[in-house]
Amino acid sequence: MTYDVIVIGGGPAGMFAAITAAQNGSRVLLLERNDRLGKKLLITGKGRCNVTNHCSAREVLENTPRNGRFLFSVMENFPPEKVYAFFEENGCPLKTERGNRVFPVSDRSQSVLDCLVKLIRKNHITVQTDRVTDILTKDGAVIGVRSREHTYEANSVILAAGGLSYPATGSTGDGYAMARALGHTIVEPEGSLVPLETAGTDCQDMQGLSLRNVAVKLLDQRGKLLYKDFGELLFTHFGISGPTALSASAHLKGEGCRLLIDLKPALEPQKLQERIMRDLDQYRNRTMENALTDLLPRSMIPVVLRKLNISAQLQANSLKKEQRRALTELLKAFPVEITGKRPVAEAIITSGGIRVSEINPKTMESKIISGLFFAGEVIDCDAYTGGFNLQIAWATAYAAGANVKTGIDKKQGM
Repeated sequence: MTYDVIVIGGGPAGMFAAITAAQNGSRVLLLERNDRLGKKLLITGKGRCNVTNHCSAREVLENTPRNGRFLFSVMENFPPEKVYAFFEENGCPLKTERGNRVFPVSDRSQSVLDCLVKLIRKNHITVQTDRVTDILTKDGAVIGVRSREHTYEANSVILAAGGLSYPATGSTGDGYAMARALGHTIVEPEGSLVPLETAGTDCQDMQGLSLRNVAVKLLDQRGKLLYKDFGELLFTHFGISGPTALSASAHLKGEGCRLLIDLKPALEPQKLQERIMRDLDQYRNRTMENALTDLLPRSMIPVVLRKLNISAQLQANSLKKEQRRALTELLKAFPVEITGKRPVAEAIITSGGIRVSEINPKTMESKIISGLFFAGEVIDCDAYTGGFNLQIAWATAYAAGANVKTGIDKKQGM
């Protein structure tokens, strides 16, 4: 079975690379280990699929803390505006929401998958369920792939097998093993955009509480600022989750990191102090656990009072000046001690993968094996939440699909 191009992996990057290669005239075989395409795509964006971010190519790179510079050429060549136009022109209307996040108008990931599958059929791409075990080479160039039962010949291979996150969707690190066997270096994969585990019981005692419009700062062991953000945060049975915590996870370095939460970012300390004074005066005859109900979510009040060593039964009019000052400081910098990340299987994406210095940044072709290309999460690049990671998948897939070598190319030594 001979093709111009074999794409390994039927996720968003694999499907998009296959479509691009086919539209450029290549005979394409798409191999997917699952019994259907786009299994992981269907669960992205909580089932709505955050397709991209309505921003410039430069802004995508600014939101890609890991190897963003490597993506400069592919992102300039296929920026978010082209992704937006691609789906709109192919029957999947999109809309832009808060944070410039782009979703299908239907609010269903299935709409994005249907669009891609339609184009796969339209461009006569052969799709087969099979799990590739090896990429075959001869004299430093790709000649095909092998599965447990079949051998497929091709002039080019695009490896888009994903990372390690959500292994139930088929992302179990197969791509890393195949690339390593051919001489590529694999930067140790770990979870990114992943919930964080915390010390103590504060977060567990507030389990289920979701905070909106809070500011967070992630500090290392020495107090150096690693990351800051504004948005939503969720307390869980193991620690913290939510958009701000997930993005902070991309910057977590070693042990001993601390997250500081500004619960009242709209108020300067002096204004917050005045607000507290008004509340305490208004509820002066109440206990502290009841005097703070206008200021804090009820499940947070016992935790705040415990951290300040203030009795929940203390009358509001008995609170001392230094205790009021300590309360103000705590609400502006509520500390959460981070002990680590949740397992990579719980991560939205994988950080790590094929070392970018071994990949041509313009074409996504391997610098080690001729005719081998990479796309998507298998590459050591990852970004924040907001559609940026799928944008990376589309852009790298487009570059790989547009630059694959056909049979004619190889005969001419191109």
